[in-house]
Amino acid sequence: MFKQSLVAAGVALGIAAGCSALAPAAVAGTHRHTRTPIKHLVVIFQENVSFDHYFATYPNALNPTGEPRFVARKGTPQVNGLNEALLHHNPNSANPFRLGRAEALTCDQDHHYGDEQAAFNGGLMDKFIEHTTRDTCAAPLVSRDNLVMGYYDGNTVTALWNYAQHFAMSDNSYNTTFGPSTPGALNLISGQTWGALSTEPATDTYGAVSTDANGVGTIINDPDPTYDDCSTTKYPTVAMIDSNKNVGDLLNARGITWGWFEGGFRPSGRDANGKAICGARSANIGGVMVTDYIPHHEPFQYYKSTSNPHHLPPSSVAMIGNTDQANHQYDLSDFWDALAAGNLPAVSFLKAPAYQDGHAAYSDPLDEQTFVVNTINRLQKSRDWNSTAVIIAYDDSDGWYDHVMPPIVQQSSDGAHDALFDGSCGVAGDGEHQDRCGYGPRLPLLVVSPWAKRNYVDHSVTDQSSILRFVEDNWNLGRIGTDSFDRLAGSLDGMFDFGGNHGDREGHSRRLFLDPASGQVRRSRDD
Repeated sequence: MFKQSLVAAGVALGIAAGCSALAPAAVAGTHRHTRTPIKHLVVIFQENVSFDHYFATYPNALNPTGEPRFVARKGTPQVNGLNEALLHHNPNSANPFRLGRAEALTCDQDHHYGDEQAAFNGGLMDKFIEHTTRDTCAAPLVSRDNLVMGYYDGNTVTALWNYAQHFAMSDNSYNTTFGPSTPGALNLISGQTWGALSTEPATDTYGAVSTDANGVGTIINDPDPTYDDCSTTKYPTVAMIDSNKNVGDLLNARGITWGWFEGGFRPSGRDANGKAICGARSANIGGVMVTDYIPHHEPFQYYKSTSNPHHLPPSSVAMIGNTDQANHQYDLSDFWDALAAGNLPAVSFLKAPAYQDGHAAYSDPLDEQTFVVNTINRLQKSRDWNSTAVIIAYDDSDGWYDHVMPPIVQQSSDGAHDALFDGSCGVAGDGEHQDRCGYGPRLPLLVVSPWAKRNYVDHSVTDQSSILRFVEDNWNLGRIGTDSFDRLAGSLDGMFDFGGNHGDREGHSRRLFLDPASGQVRRSRDD
């Protein structure tokens, strides 16, 4: 079958690369020259949260008895959140409402490409209840009328609010396009969702890809990657055409170390043919067992050049970040092994095990907080912290209400899928690929780093591919090409202070240690 032949080719490529990479001369440079003082970038890429869902009332929390208390620091800037009119006289058919810590586990919302557009209703932002709410689901998940209008405050997403207090956040950053997880992940690493080939089945009845006359299409849903043993029969599989490139290809071409590290990537076993089985599971706060690894959250597995179909481990800790049989695709535990060995790659993408990735229905803000805080606490103890930046970003909004209409920088006029303006998202220009309507919903974006501005809110327009562009510019990689959104992406530089204000060693040692359960401050070095 097509998938099997492609996987075989990918494995052969990975093994061949692994053999050559074992020679010392082939080991990539960890840092190389960078445009900024950032020598190590760690992207924590979480799931399914709109900006208003987590920051609607920032920096003002309700502070009820029994929940972790949050009080904003003096001089905290305001964000473009929900004002009194939007809270109490909202244009949707129900007003927004606060969700408490006891309501952390909720139903998943509708976040399909067209349904999200329909909810935006041409910029009126008033049809979320009609198009994206899912109010009922099985216990222990919380069911509630008009759930899509719910938001958390600093008594639940306490850690994120505290990171915003001490470092930098954006209130004007967007999903690159409308739609669910896979498009968001692909836009993070390539700025491109076009170039997909359906493999199994060759005819896509799931609606994962909108295919053009040449059989090449745009990913608008959540297919599984072709180059992955752990892809399931629940979803069709898709491969990106070989001419499409991602940031991993650019990093490899310059000899820069990098990796994607995902919880559950390490096989729990193998079948009789040696095929990887990804069966590791963990319990969320509701006691529900969740499979750690989700194939369609792993974007590099859609590309032959950067895939590790059989989930092979790195040949050694010293080779993590370099090209060997793992081909830069790792289990999350490999990241910590590399850090402990003083071998932190220049660019690292971290994906939590599913129960901690923040995705409603199987994860939640509290399990997510545990992952994010433990990760950043450990990074701040490393010898590389003074040259590190951590970006906390999200793959899509899950359909949760947000009141801001994004700028539409890429239009699409596919009547079968677009619904922003009564069956379209503007008119695609000559030579532009359909079904890449964007920007999409507004998402949280934070930078935690000694080089981040303090207690700062950036209002510059950015999107997921702005992270890609930061990597491209910082390591002098060039651009992806093929109409990638990186050509349009706004800069993240406004969230950093690369000037003289942090020239002393003390300034570059700035740290904030939080409690992973409460999200409250344990200790800080922020002067």
